Amino acid sequence: MMKAAIFTKYGPADVLEVKDTPTPPFKDNEVLVRIHATTVTPVDCSFRAGDPCIVRLYLGLLRPKKTVLGGELAGIVTTVGKDVTRFSIGDQVFAAPADGTGAHAEFICLPDDGAVVPIPTNMSLQQAATICNGGLTALPFLRDHGKIKRGDRVLIIGASGSIGTVAVQLAKHFGAHVTGVCRAAKHELVTSLGADRVIDYTVRAYTTERDAYDIVFDTVNKSSFAAVKPCLKKNGVYLVTAPSIATLGRMAWSTIFGGKQAIMAATGLRPAKDQAADMRMLKNMFEAGTLRTIIDRTYPLSQIAAAHAYVETAHKTGNVVILVEGQ
Repeated sequence: MMKAAIFTKYGPADVLEVKDTPTPPFKDNEVLVRIHATTVTPVDCSFRAGDPCIVRLYLGLLRPKKTVLGGELAGIVTTVGKDVTRFSIGDQVFAAPADGTGAHAEFICLPDDGAVVPIPTNMSLQQAATICNGGLTALPFLRDHGKIKRGDRVLIIGASGSIGTVAVQLAKHFGAHVTGVCRAAKHELVTSLGADRVIDYTVRAYTTERDAYDIVFDTVNKSSFAAVKPCLKKNGVYLVTAPSIATLGRMAWSTIFGGKQAIMAATGLRPAKDQAADMRMLKNMFEAGTLRTIIDRTYPLSQIAAAHAYVETAHKTGNVVILVEGQ
């Protein structure tokens, strides 16, 4: 048996309960990982609340079919199937489960060819648990969909969040001029991550400059294409992490007619081999000291409802970590 945070109905944070549940059986091509740390992200909160309603098409219309949340983790391999070739018992790994769930528990089964990679040599398990959410979102959005290049001017909305803190660092890595958007209290942090300038959205609008940016990346879904369109350059790109009818409509329009683009991509649903390749790239960057992760708060698994409530304030800085081992 193992402990896991279970939810059997959609609702507020208190629908979560930490219960004993059977340890998952593993297949011949899988490893069993004892989870040391995981995170709570806005995606987890959306899944738990069943809001927006589109998430119910994935989890279940009336009640969740997947009852354990958690889309990233770090832990230790405790058992390996007979067909496993990449891992051995005792290996420390970080991972992104294929369906974006299952990490809010003491154990998880992961395929040998999945998005599972040894942790960076200079990171703890707690730190490594925070790599996937921000890294596997920001990297494909900026590189693959934004086509970021040296000299681009990039605006990152939500620059102090789990995705935004990584996006700032990656944009600078690619040679862009970066403007971050966040509260004044977080300006020093965002500047330390490499932002060339920072805008306090509580003081002035960040869309007042016309034709200013090649890429606007909204990591927290607080804007719209209509709002940011004036500040995009002629062929600029608006990137957003959550779907909306307006965004999907603009995507179709720009595909046919060109011009300023709006792009939403389900980066978490990419093939595991693509995610693993990006995880290895991120691992190398962490080991080289060119990328760092930010942890705001840590909670034990027993207090995961409180962690959800804090994430829903939308005021977290970087990541909220759940310590699982030893619960």
